[in-house]
Amino acid sequence: MSTPQKESAAKFGTFLGVYTPSVLTILGLVLYLRIGWIVGNLGLPKTILIVLVSSSITFITGLSASAIATNIKIGVGGEYYMISHSLGLEFGGAIGIPLYLCRTLSLTFYSYGLAEGVSLMMTNLWGPLPGFAVPAIAATIIIVVTALSGRSASLALKLQVPIMIAVVLSIAALVAGAVSSGFRAPEMVSTYRTAPHGLWYVFAIFFPAVTGFTAGIGMSGDLKDSSRSIPRGTLLAVLTGTVIYVLVPVVFSVTRSVSFEALAQPGVRAWTTTAFLGSILVFAGMWGAILSSAFGSILTGPRVLQALSEDGLAPGFLSRLSERGQPSVATWITGILALAAVLLGSLNAVAQFVTILFLTLYVIINFSAAVEKLVRDPSYRPTIDVPWYVSVLGSLGAVVVMLLLNPFACMVAIVIEVGIYMILRRKAFRKRWGDVRAGFWFALTRYSLIKLEDHHIEPRNWRPNITVFAEEIEKEIDLVYLATCFNRKRGVVSVCRILEGRLSRESLDIDKMESVMKEVLFDHGISAFCEVSVSPDFIQGAIDVAQINGVGHLRSNTVMFGWPSDDVKLDLMLMIMRTIATIGRSTIITKLSNLKDRGFYRQIDIWWGGLENNGDLMLLLAHLLRLSPMWHGAKIVLRSIVDKSSGKAGVEQSLADIISSVRIKADAEVIVNDSGLDLAEIIKVNSVQADITFMGLMIPESGHEQEYSRKLIELSEGLDSVVFVRNASEFSGKLL
Repeated sequence: MSTPQKESAAKFGTFLGVYTPSVLTILGLVLYLRIGWIVGNLGLPKTILIVLVSSSITFITGLSASAIATNIKIGVGGEYYMISHSLGLEFGGAIGIPLYLCRTLSLTFYSYGLAEGVSLMMTNLWGPLPGFAVPAIAATIIIVVTALSGRSASLALKLQVPIMIAVVLSIAALVAGAVSSGFRAPEMVSTYRTAPHGLWYVFAIFFPAVTGFTAGIGMSGDLKDSSRSIPRGTLLAVLTGTVIYVLVPVVFSVTRSVSFEALAQPGVRAWTTTAFLGSILVFAGMWGAILSSAFGSILTGPRVLQALSEDGLAPGFLSRLSERGQPSVATWITGILALAAVLLGSLNAVAQFVTILFLTLYVIINFSAAVEKLVRDPSYRPTIDVPWYVSVLGSLGAVVVMLLLNPFACMVAIVIEVGIYMILRRKAFRKRWGDVRAGFWFALTRYSLIKLEDHHIEPRNWRPNITVFAEEIEKEIDLVYLATCFNRKRGVVSVCRILEGRLSRESLDIDKMESVMKEVLFDHGISAFCEVSVSPDFIQGAIDVAQINGVGHLRSNTVMFGWPSDDVKLDLMLMIMRTIATIGRSTIITKLSNLKDRGFYRQIDIWWGGLENNGDLMLLLAHLLRLSPMWHGAKIVLRSIVDKSSGKAGVEQSLADIISSVRIKADAEVIVNDSGLDLAEIIKVNSVQADITFMGLMIPESGHEQEYSRKLIELSEGLDSVVFVRNASEFSGKLL
C-alpha cells in the first residue's frame, strides 16, 4: 500500500525547484572537465554543431514535456508520471525502470567527475595518487550525498543558490581571462588528438551535459505548481545551457592563453590556465556545479522509485517516507546501486550508459506528446501547444542519435523496455487512470470506419460479424467460443443478452450485467463485445438488435443462437430468422456438446446442398473453424446424397471442382441412398464420428415453424455437435 506524501514536506517554486537544479546539472561536469577536450579534438565548427544538435533534441523534448505538464497536474515521479498517465501504466513502467537507472548512473557519473577534480588538486599538492584513488573518492562522495539528501531535500535545493553564484563567477572569470590574454584564429578542422574513436564518441561524452534539463521535472511531486513551474523552468534552463555551451567553446577557441594541444587534454587545466585569478573561482564553480548535479540525481532517482512503488510496479516498502517527507528507503537503495556502478571503471564508460538510457526516455516523452496531439482527446488542452510533427521530430532525432552512438546498446535498450512492457502488460493492475491509448484507438477506429464507408463490400471482402444471443453466458460459453472460432479475428463478435421487460434504471443495472459478462469472457480467454438489451418481447428485441448492432460496414451480418431449452423457443428463433433474412442477416442455430473442454478435434462434416443452398457459408465457417488451434488438424468432409449410383460420379466431380476452385482443403463423399432410408438416419449413420456437423436451414412458411422445429430436432439426434446455417449474406453463391 502506498504511503502518502507527508504534509510537512516543503514545496518549491519555479526558480528553486526547477530552473536552478536543471541549469546547474546542465552546467556541470562536462562544462568544466570535457568542453575544452571537445574543442581541442573537434575544432570550433563541429563543437558548435554537437552543442546545437544536442540542445535541439533536448529543447524539443522539453517542449513535449511542457505540453504534457500543462495538461495534467504532475505528481511524484517526474517523467515517469507523465508517461504512465499519458500512454498507460505499462508504458510508464517500461520507461520508469530505465529512467530510475538513468538517475542512479548519473549520480555515479557526477561523483566520478567531482572525484577527478578533487584528485587533480590532491595531485598538485601531494604528488601522484594511486590508481584506486578516483574510484574511492567517487564512492565517498556518493555516500555523503546520499546521507545528506536522505535527510532534507530543502537543504540540498537551497544550497544551489550560492553554487549558482559560484558558477556564474567562474564563467565570468574565464571570459575575463580570455580577453586579457589576447585573441587568435579558431581551429576550424577536427584533429582527434586524444579522441581517436571519432565524432560520435565525442558526442556520447558531451550529450549527458544537456540531459540535465530533466532534473527539475524529476522534482514534480515537490513543486507548488508543477503545471506552471516545469515548462518555465525547464525551457529557460535549456536555453541558458545552450548559450553557455556555445560561449565557452568560442572563448577557448579564440584566446591565446591555452594551446589547442593543451585543450585536447581532459581535465580542468584549460579553465585554470585561462580564467582570471586562476583556479580559485574555477574550482569553486566546478565543484559546486558537479556536487549540485549529484544532489539532483539522488533527489530525483528515489522519487521515480517511490512512484513505481506507489503504482505497484516495485515493492511497497520503497515508497515509505521519513518524518521530513523524504523517500529514505529508496534513497539508500539508489546510493547502493550508484556505488556498485563505480565498478564500471571510468567516467567515459558511465557517460555512454547514461546517454543511451536518457535517449530512450526522450523518445517516449516526445512520442507521448505526439500521440496526445494526434488522437485529439477533448481532455487534452495544454497551454503550450506543440505540433505533433515537432514531437515526432524529437523522437526521430533521439533514435538516430542512439543508433549512431551505439547500435548494439540501442537495440539492447529497446529489447529491455519492450520486455518490461510485455511483462507488465500481463499483470492485472488495480491502479488505472484514463490514458491516451483509448483516445488513440478511438481516433483510429473513427478514421477507419469513415474510410470503410467509401468502399462497397464485395464478396472477397466479406467477414463474419456475429451477434451471439445468450441468456446465461456462463452456461453458453461453448456457444461464444464457437462464434469466436468462426470469426478467427477477422470480424466482430458481440454477445447479447435480451431481457424481457421494461427498461428501468431503478430495477436493472445494465452496466453491472455487462461487466459480469465481460469478466466471464475474460476468465475463459475470449475476446468479444458484450451488450444487454431490454425489450418487452424477445422476438422484437432480437430483430432490433440484429438491425442496429454495429456501425457502418461493421454491422452484424450473422446472428447465432444456442439450442433452446424448449421447442417453443426454437419456433421463435425460426420466426426471427425469417424476418432478419429480409435485411441480409444470416442465421446460425447450434446444438453443442462441451466443445471447449474436449481437446483437439478430428472431423468436420458438411451436408452439402449446393453453394446457393447455404453451402458457401457452411464451407467458409468450417474453414475458419479449422484455423483455430484445437481444430487445426481436423478433416473437412463434404457429404452429399444421390438416389441412384449413376449420378454419383457426376456429383463427386462437381464437389471436387468446388473444393479446387475455393482453395479450401476438404474431402468429398457421395452417399447413394438406393435403399430409401430417411434423411435423418443417413446423416446419423455417416456423421456419428464427426466432432461437429454442418447442415443447412430453410425458411419455413409462416405457421409451419413448429413442424420444421421437429424436423431439426430429428436431424440433430444422435450427433455430437450440430450447426444449422441459413445464409442471407452478400456473398451467397460466390465463395471466393
